[in-house]
Formats: sequence, structure tokens, C-alpha cells
Amino acid sequence: MKLRVVIIGLGTISEMHAKSYHANKQAELYGVCDRNEERAMTVAGQYGVEKIYTDAKEVFADDQVDAISICTWNNSHAELAIAAIKAGKHVLVEKPVAMTVEEAEKIKEVVDQNTAILQVGYVRRFGENALVLKKFIDSDKLGDIYYAKASLLRRIGNPGGWFADKARSGGGPLIDLGVHIIDACWYLMGRPKVKSITGHVYSLMGNRGNIENLSFYKTADYDATTNSVEDLANALITFENGSSLMVDTSYSLHLKKDQIALQVFGTKGGAELEPHLTIVTEENDTILNIDPQIDQSTFDFDSAFQNQIDAFVQACMTNGPSPAPIEDGIELMKIIQGIYTAAR
Repeated sequence: MKLRVVIIGLGTISEMHAKSYHANKQAELYGVCDRNEERAMTVAGQYGVEKIYTDAKEVFADDQVDAISICTWNNSHAELAIAAIKAGKHVLVEKPVAMTVEEAEKIKEVVDQNTAILQVGYVRRFGENALVLKKFIDSDKLGDIYYAKASLLRRIGNPGGWFADKARSGGGPLIDLGVHIIDACWYLMGRPKVKSITGHVYSLMGNRGNIENLSFYKTADYDATTNSVEDLANALITFENGSSLMVDTSYSLHLKKDQIALQVFGTKGGAELEPHLTIVTEENDTILNIDPQIDQSTFDFDSAFQNQIDAFVQACMTNGPSPAPIEDGIELMKIIQGIYTAAR
């Protein structure tokens, strides 16, 4: 018996869900749902899907549906996740799990009262480089992780559309990009509880639609005159166990080129997850830089997404546990909301 899955919301990220389910032998892409029926028909035709819905309520009422992927605007994540869980459907919800901590906690209340699995889409946990490094950390090769740095900077990369509309997205690069890199470091640090946050948010440059001769991703409804999200955010997050994480992320910054760097530091060794996996330690009074020989030493979106979908399907088929549960969603929302609050 295969897991029958419906994808709700057929924007850009839904393609990664669709092709990953299609490649999973335990899953069946049973249906697709979007308010735009023409878009739904196009995706259904591409993957040979028979069931087409234009209202999520129809999905929740269908007894043949086992699980759903929520790929809609951020402001609808909580409402859809709660309705799906109440209907007995397993849920994979794209990050962020909600717009606020309060919304995330309401999801948890419903999850706790039901048996369905909920997984938050923290896809960077499932990159091969992260999976390998996690094994090194779990076997105590790095000792106690007490410090991490996460940086994902775009020099020009405001996608526009709903991403640039705070009412629908909840914010800019922090809630869009920052949530991924924060989760990757936080997960490798052992998922410590948040204690305090210092943060700064800057909205000084807009979406820079004036830039010529350099292309960047734009949503279908891109409008250079519409933008209500930040350009840049940075923060220092301190955890209850005394460890700390520094983070910065941007859509727009006067930077020579885009940058990504993820680093964790422990009492026995350190590691760079990005731009590619390197482990630093010492032996015989000598510092060693170790380059693990793996297929994907940097984050590969396709393989990581497949790993994420495979883990979700497996959790649904075996009744859990979820590899990225709602509790993690709440802690990440505490960090994201905390940075915005600290900045204010």
C-alpha cells in the first residue's frame, strides 16, 4: 500500500515536492491542489495525476488522501496544517511552520491530540554533508558544540511577489533564507533551548529593481514598486546551555558576490558545513584539516529534498517519529520572531 499524497499550493517549491514523491517507490502523488485550476491541470498532466482540487477543504474531506505537502504562502501554513491534522492527514509543511510562535504552538496542540505525523521542511538537515557531519558530532568527534556561525548573503536577490509582501511572507531574508541556515546550525548544536536574542533588521535598499545586466530569480508576479520586507538581518542568539549562534542574511547588500558559510565549533574540533564540508581537529599536537570524501560536500538541493521526502514518507508509513517535529518549528519561530522583536 503506497502513501497517497496531495500537494497544496503549486508555486515554485512544489516542483521539488512533486518530483521527489514521484521518485519515491512507497509514495503515490495522488493529487494536486491550487486555486488556479489551469496551473493545477498543468502540474497534474506533467506527473500523470488524476485528482485535481481547487479548494484545500476538498483535500481534507477525501478519505483516499493519506498525507499532504503544504507549499502555500507562509500566512496560510498554520491554518492548513491544523485542518489537515484534524482530518487525519500526515503533513509536511514548508518552512516557516507558521508566522508566529503562537500559531506554531496552536499547531502543536492539535498534533498532540492526534496521531498524524507533522514534519517541518528544514531541508538542509537532509543534505549529505549535514548527515555526515551529524554522525561525527553524535560520535563525540567534535566534543561539546558551544559556538556556531551562519551566513547566507545575497547581493541582489529579492524575489518580489509574495516574498516581498510582509503580510503574506512574515518578513524577508530572515524568515525565508535565515530559517534554513539557523536550523542547520541549531540542529547540529543539539537543538538547545533559546535564552536570549540580540538582533538588527535593516530596510534601506528596497528590492533594487533598477539593477541592469545582472539577472536574479523573480516570482511570476514580480513588481519592483512593491516591497515591505527587510534587506538584511543579523543576530546573536544565546541558548540555555551557554552556547551561542551568530547569523546574518540578506536579499540586498553591497557585496562582491553571494556568500554562504556555516560553521560549528566544539571543544574537540570544529567544522565547516558550507561552502563545503571540512572538519578541523588536532592529533599528536598538530592541527588537521579533514576533507571527508563524499559525493556531495556542499548542499545539493535535489538530493537533499529527495532525502527529506523519503524521511517524511518513512515516518508516515511507520508512525514516526517525525525527523523535524513541530517542537523544532516552535523553537525556530522563537528565534525568528525573537530577532524581529529584538530589532524593534
